[in-house]
Amino acid sequence: INRILTDHISDFLFAPTEKARQNLLREGILNEKIFVTGNTIVDAVYQNLKLSDAQSNILKDLDLNDDDYFLVTVHRQENVDNKERFQGILEGLRLVHEELGFPIIFPIHPRTKKRMKQFNLTPEGLTLIDPVDYLSFLQLESKAKLVLTDSGGVQEEACILRVPCVTLRYNTERPETLEVGSNVLAGTEPDEIVKKARHMLNKSNSWPNPFGDGRAGERICLLYTSPSP
Repeated sequence: INRILTDHISDFLFAPTEKARQNLLREGILNEKIFVTGNTIVDAVYQNLKLSDAQSNILKDLDLNDDDYFLVTVHRQENVDNKERFQGILEGLRLVHEELGFPIIFPIHPRTKKRMKQFNLTPEGLTLIDPVDYLSFLQLESKAKLVLTDSGGVQEEACILRVPCVTLRYNTERPETLEVGSNVLAGTEPDEIVKKARHMLNKSNSWPNPFGDGRAGERICLLYTSPSP
C-alpha cells in the first residue's frame, strides 16, 4: 500500500524495467511521468564487486572455494513466523545438502534466529554464521554455485551476478528473473526445494540481465535535471 501511494504522489517515476513501467500504467500513472532507467541495484553491484574482492576475506575465513558452496538467506515474515513453512524450508535445505553434497552457508537474520529458537527447530546440513557486512555478502553471492533465498533484493543480485537462484516463496515481485531463467520459485515444500535446486544447477547462466547496464543513477540524474518523455 505504501508503495502504491508513493507512486501516485510522485512527479517522476524511474522504473527499473519495461515491465515495471507497464505496471505503473495499469495503476493509472500518466506515461509522461514514467522513465525506464534500469535498476540502481546494478550500479551498486558493479561498483562494489571489486571492492568486495579487495576488502573481504570471507571465503578464506570460512574455508570456502569459488563455485563450491551454496548460499542461503531466509528472513521473510510469512516464512519464519510460520512454523510449518520454516520447518519445510529447513528440511528442504537438509535434503539439498544430503543429495547434492555442497556446503550450505546460512548467514542467519536475527528474526530468523529468534524464531528458530522459539519453534525449537534444529537445522541440519547447514553452516550457520552471523550476519555479514554488504561487501562480504556480495563476495559470498558472487562466488556461490547456487543461491536459495526468500529475499527480493538477493534474487536481483543473483541474476546480475549470473548465479542461479531458487526462491523459497510461492510468488515474486521480481518476475523478470523468472522470465530470463536466472531464478525459479520453489515454495517451502522440501521435495520441491530439492527438485528446483537440482534443476537450476543444470542450467546455463548465460541469461540476459533484465535490470540494466549499471548506469541507472546517471540516467536518473540527467532526467531529473532535464526530463523528457
